[in-house]
Amino acid sequence: MTTLTALCTLVAVGILLIILIYIALQGIGSLSFRFLVDSPRPVGEGGGIGNAISGTLVLLGLSAAIGLPFGIAVGIYLSEFGSGKFGSLVRFLTDTLTGIPSIVTGVFVYTIVVVPLKHFSALAGGIALALIMVPIVARTTEEMIKLVPHSLREGALALGAPQWRTTLGVVIPAAASGIATGAMLAIARISGETAPLLFTAFGSRFFSYYLDQPIASLTVQIYNYAISPYDEWHAQAWAATLVLMTMILSINIVVRFFTRKRF
Repeated sequence: MTTLTALCTLVAVGILLIILIYIALQGIGSLSFRFLVDSPRPVGEGGGIGNAISGTLVLLGLSAAIGLPFGIAVGIYLSEFGSGKFGSLVRFLTDTLTGIPSIVTGVFVYTIVVVPLKHFSALAGGIALALIMVPIVARTTEEMIKLVPHSLREGALALGAPQWRTTLGVVIPAAASGIATGAMLAIARISGETAPLLFTAFGSRFFSYYLDQPIASLTVQIYNYAISPYDEWHAQAWAATLVLMTMILSINIVVRFFTRKRF
């Protein structure tokens, strides 16, 4: 059984390595400093993805600012106080929200945000990505907190700490590494979303940092370049994909580095 599980692990890791190596081979030829800082230009004039990189960072920061606190709060409630009927209902709705296709989320945010404002915006894109992030963070937080030994809670309560102090001062720090990992998984998930952004942030060929205006993103730019008939844009799409994968990997490495010694 150990051999079988090891073989399955090698197959899964091998597939991942094949994908990463193929993306690197296809995209590294188009990478350059100007490609990373320039905005898109007409075919034959070069151009780059600088606006898409900055737009992606804005969208990820906005969605994390909205989704992470809310998702962590829901996860804490489910793990510490969610044993009743209401907790079961919240858990069921969270699981259901996890399985909703991202394009449905995009259409929903388009209806409640874009239509009333009468224009696409970075805010709408951030809200759409945050809705995708919340159930992932909530369920991960719940499971990580449940793994904290009950003896830690009992020790804090025996010393006279109230329930809220025990949760905030003892339980959450003990589970912080797992919660951070879940947050990174959620960020990695939304980093590759395209459909919700087509209905909300839409995209832009210029640098933009205004939350009430359309904004570029790597996924939408990759999509637009990939479906184009131009070989130059196809090559730039592979390069942009490599940049996106590198960004996600870098975020995970940084978070793991800052949590490895403390927890």
